[in-house]
Amino acid sequence: MSAKKKMDESHVVLIRGINVGGKYRVPMAGLKECLEQLGFSNVSTYIASGNVILESDKGADEIRARIEEALPESFKLDDELIRVLVLTRDQLQAVIDNKPQGFGEQPEKYHSDAIFLIGIDSAQVMPVFKPREGVDKVWPGDGVIYSQRLSSQRTKSRLSRIMATPEYKFMTIRSWSTTTKLLEMTERMRRQ
Repeated sequence: MSAKKKMDESHVVLIRGINVGGKYRVPMAGLKECLEQLGFSNVSTYIASGNVILESDKGADEIRARIEEALPESFKLDDELIRVLVLTRDQLQAVIDNKPQGFGEQPEKYHSDAIFLIGIDSAQVMPVFKPREGVDKVWPGDGVIYSQRLSSQRTKSRLSRIMATPEYKFMTIRSWSTTTKLLEMTERMRRQ
C-alpha cells in the first residue's frame, strides 16, 4: 500500500512589513507568482497589505519559513521588518468567534482592528498599550489584541504609540472588516 498524500489545507497568510507608507512595495500579482513558484496552490491576495489565502499540505511553520526566506530574495525588502503569520481557517475562525462582545459591530461609530501577534503572546504585549479613556479600548485574545477606537476621536487615539515599542515588530494590524473578509475567502475556497 502506498502512503496517502496529505490533503492541502487552506491557510491565511498575514505578511508584516510590505506596502506600508509607500515603502517596501510588493505588487500583489508578483506576490501571487512568488508563492505559486514556492509550490503553494489556489493563491489569492486581498488588498495590497499582505493578505494571502493559499492551500498547502505543509504545516504553518514550514509555510512561514519558506515565505519569510523567499520574500527578501524576490523583492527589495528589509528582511528585519518582514514577518509572516500563518493561520489555519479554524484559527482565524477562533479569532472572530472569541472577539469581545459587540466588537466590530458598530463600524459607523468605532474603528476596530485585530492586532495579530507573531511569536509573542498577549500577556507580553498588553503593557505597551496605553489606551486613552473614552477613546481607545483594547482586549487580549489568543494570539491577537482586539483594538477599538471611537471614530469621532480617532486623532486622540494612543494606538499609534505602539509603533515606537520593540514589541511592535511582532505585530501586524488588520481592520476588522479585512479580518472577516479573509475568513469569507477561506470559506469560498473550501466550497470549491
